Order: sequence, then structure tokens, then C-alpha cells
Amino acid sequence: MKLYLNDISSAASRVRIALAIKQIEVDVLPVSILGDDPENRREDYLRINPQGLVPALVTDQGGLITQSIAIIEYLDELHPEPPLLPKGLEQRALSRSVAIAIAAEIHALVPPRVARRLSTLPGVTGAEIADWNRHWVMEGLQAIDRLLQSHQAGPFVAGQQASLGDILLFPQTVNAERMGIDLSQWPMLAGIHARLADMPAFAENAPAPRT
Repeated sequence: MKLYLNDISSAASRVRIALAIKQIEVDVLPVSILGDDPENRREDYLRINPQGLVPALVTDQGGLITQSIAIIEYLDELHPEPPLLPKGLEQRALSRSVAIAIAAEIHALVPPRVARRLSTLPGVTGAEIADWNRHWVMEGLQAIDRLLQSHQAGPFVAGQQASLGDILLFPQTVNAERMGIDLSQWPMLAGIHARLADMPAFAENAPAPRT
């Protein structure tokens, strides 16, 4: 399989974590996503992934899978052990709920393409874009922390083992700390983050810092 990614991408980090947990090897093809002429906006890459996003996985059969959650669930079905979703029905739903909250309610508002669009609006400064990003990350993480306080029972998002929700949570909390956000205001999230950071599959595949 071939995986198109960029190391700073938290979405790509999610897939790299899943691959590490599953011990699956793929061919990695880096794609630049920053700057005035990033590779992900060029026609060559758009022919591979019309959305112009990373990650994108090309399967052994030549099929294309986009969106990190879809890729992770494909990998989980392709190689069922170890599983990336809990056995319990409600725990599986909780893990997916947290994953989708991060992908749809936090990450969707703060990727580079949103920042590029905001920077074209009259009077919007870099500092205001940074404030925008911090606002949505903090609001989203606070909501997830409250959700877990009422549902979570175990050391991870949905029980005794790291699952899909943790795979999406960890890159987001790593980037939150890099924004200067103190995770200790959400003790439950901070605890999960610390436990995940002790696991090589997570720590070694965190999103790279932007230079």
C-alpha cells in the first residue's frame, strides 16, 4: 500500500499511529501542504486525491481511500488484530463519537487551508488566526472532556485499551500543547494524553512541529 502524507498533519498522524499499532508497513510518499504552492494543491496530486488533502491511501488493489477515519477503519477490517474499536456496543459508539467530534468539530476549523482563506479576508491578522485556532481547539476539547466525565470508565477514551477515539485525540492534544494550551485544566483529557504519550505507537507518530 502507498500512503500520501505530511508529517505535520494531525490527520496523517492518526493513520501512522494506527499502522504502528497494527504493525503494518506501507510505502510513504511525502506531500507538502504549506507555502504558496503546496504539492497537495497541484494537479498531479489532485489526480490522486481530488480533495487535495492528506492522508490518502492507495490499497494493494489500486483503490483510493481518503479521510483518516475511513482509512483507519479500513485497516482495522483488513487486519482485525489488535482491534481499534472496543467490543462493547456503547464503548464503540463512544470511541467513534470522540473521533468524529475531533475530526468534524475541531480539526475541520483549523487546518492550513482554513488559515489561508482567513488570511485573504480584509483586516485579518496572523495573531487573529492564531486566536481563532485556539478558540476552537479549547472549545472542542472542553466539550470532549465533559463527554468523557459522564461516560468514560477506564484509562482511555472508551475503556481499558486505546481505540479509535484515542488515535484521534492524541494528535489533537499534542497540537493543543504546542499552541500553549494547558491540558491540566481538563484532568481527564490530560491523564489520557499522558498515558498515550507513554506508548511508542503514539509517541513516535505524533505530528511533527511546524518549522
